[in-house]
Amino acid sequence: MRIGVFGGTYNPPHLGHLVCAQEAYVQLGLDLVMLIPVCTPPHKPLDDEPGPEHRLELCRRAAAGDDRLAVSGMEISRAGPSFTVDTLVELHANEPDNELFLILGGDVAAGLPKWRAPERVLELATPVIANRRGTPHARAAAALRGLRGGDRARFFSMPWIGVSSTMIRERVKAGQPIRYLVPDPVAAYIDAKGMYR
Repeated sequence: MRIGVFGGTYNPPHLGHLVCAQEAYVQLGLDLVMLIPVCTPPHKPLDDEPGPEHRLELCRRAAAGDDRLAVSGMEISRAGPSFTVDTLVELHANEPDNELFLILGGDVAAGLPKWRAPERVLELATPVIANRRGTPHARAAAALRGLRGGDRARFFSMPWIGVSSTMIRERVKAGQPIRYLVPDPVAAYIDAKGMYR
């Protein structure tokens, strides 16, 4: 199977995440895209952290009813900082015949040389990068060019969607509606749990 691996904080997941997953699925001919929320991001603090279990549940609600998507709690079960290389090693060990595609935003891809074991990451998965406004294609390509396996990177196009998790959290704090920016089950869970207030 061709599996898209789409990690992130998902704090909370929003329509931009889902469109990115869909476009990777369609344009790269994937069989499944796995949303994998981090336990603890290794490179940046997590603002307004509701707890990893809540972020995992938000992902489950965001993906519910779409058989192109799956949600994995493997990084949350592992606890501690979530390093992509560890996740890819585990996925490969569990299903060695699967072909893995690591879904990245251009800004994230540009920072890949600073990750833990970046060349091992590229050995285990083909990087597939969302080509969207704001991060030039050339910057991500240049960052990967210096790494063994970086030449395997592929780009896919994604419509510009000006939604971010930060924006969602700020709207919740301000008492503004988030309907149409996140799936309805995600909005309902955030409201029921009093998150981000």
